[in-house]
Amino acid sequence: MKENQMLNLVVKAIDDKRAENIIGLNMQGISAIADYFIICHGNSEKQVQAIAHEVKKTAQEHHYDVKRLEGFDDARWVLIDLDDIVVHVFHKDERPYYNLEKLWGDAPAIELEGEYS
Repeated sequence: MKENQMLNLVVKAIDDKRAENIIGLNMQGISAIADYFIICHGNSEKQVQAIAHEVKKTAQEHHYDVKRLEGFDDARWVLIDLDDIVVHVFHKDERPYYNLEKLWGDAPAIELEGEYS
């Protein structure tokens, strides 16, 4: 599956669970961790878990390997490693503290398909 297709599937899964402020960053040439970061947040621990679960389920349904899923039980910052794509799902109270958008400010934003906010 092409990266753009997987990015769109991941973003749709995140949006289906009503995640807020969905941001995509192109990490190619900036980080050896992944080619893309997707960052979003949920308003409660249950919503954060629902978002993470939906991303994992969608990836597995499309035969995309989920390398790691960390932080699910606490649901304050869930990291989903899909190899070339890393999804960061924050609780709304944690996102400003870690501020990954600023930390990786030199990474160009990627245009995400559809209206995600």
